[in-house]
Amino acid sequence: MTKKADILDEAAMNRALTRIAHEIIERNEGIDNVILVGIKTRGAYLAKRLSQKINTIEKKEIRAGELDISLYRDDLSTKTLNGEATVQQVDITHDLTNQTVVLVDDVLYTGRTVRAGMDAVMDIGRPSQIQLAVLVDRGHRELPIRADFVGKNIPTASHERVVVHMVEVDDEDLVAIYE
Repeated sequence: MTKKADILDEAAMNRALTRIAHEIIERNEGIDNVILVGIKTRGAYLAKRLSQKINTIEKKEIRAGELDISLYRDDLSTKTLNGEATVQQVDITHDLTNQTVVLVDDVLYTGRTVRAGMDAVMDIGRPSQIQLAVLVDRGHRELPIRADFVGKNIPTASHERVVVHMVEVDDEDLVAIYE
């Protein structure tokens, strides 16, 4: 894989997340009925960063959690022994019923990860609404899913890869396109 271009550096990622935080607050008229749910791995770190920004803006804590949706993926063959898919790891301590859940992920591509995330959320509770926040929307959807909050739209070719590097995992904040 060869790097084609850097799309977002640390400062640009920070600005995008700050804007998304403000948009979440504005769209939901505050954060009282909002729960951020990050999709592991990088979506969970992005959700933590968004929660810190929202906490600073609103001067109160937003509820947040994370989940691993790998067994909900329809394009992976891994299932449990009895054939049922279940959430591998869930760190959501709040009741999702009648709340607005904002799913957070790093890159929106085919929509399959988001669909799996929605399935997992619905197995945990019955939110009044599910919204989607992504750092990057690269197009090429296979499912009718669109993000409510987008850091940056990046038109890509289907053979390219968009990779989000985060300090928590990769020792740097950077979004790049690879061929």
